[in-house]
Amino acid sequence: QVQLVESGGGLVQAGGSLRLSCDGSGLPFRRYAMGWFRQHAGEEREFVAAIPWSGGKTYYPDSVKGRFTISRDNGKNTMYLQMDSLKPEDTDIYYCAAEKVLDKLPTAATYWGQGTQVTVDS
Repeated sequence: QVQLVESGGGLVQAGGSLRLSCDGSGLPFRRYAMGWFRQHAGEEREFVAAIPWSGGKTYYPDSVKGRFTISRDNGKNTMYLQMDSLKPEDTDIYYCAAEKVLDKLPTAATYWGQGTQVTVDS
């Protein structure tokens, strides 16, 4: 059974930082591209970041580019999202996702975590 478990969410002041983690099990983690998404209540899920299985070139939308950094440790089956200079509009539930084909990640994924809440207080 595939499981992706996010952790590290919480409440932070605007301008602060958080680091999210995503622990994967039940899948060949190092063979999957990984991504982060976020979703606000009543809205569509938004792509936040993606990283290929090798941990090479990473991808971000303009809304988080320069503030968020995705990384992975295949030896630990774990992916991270370092979030700096957080803004109130970054408040959302953050989900990690796994997909074999990197090009699909901005719009879809095979496996999803349950999400972790990030709240940025102004």
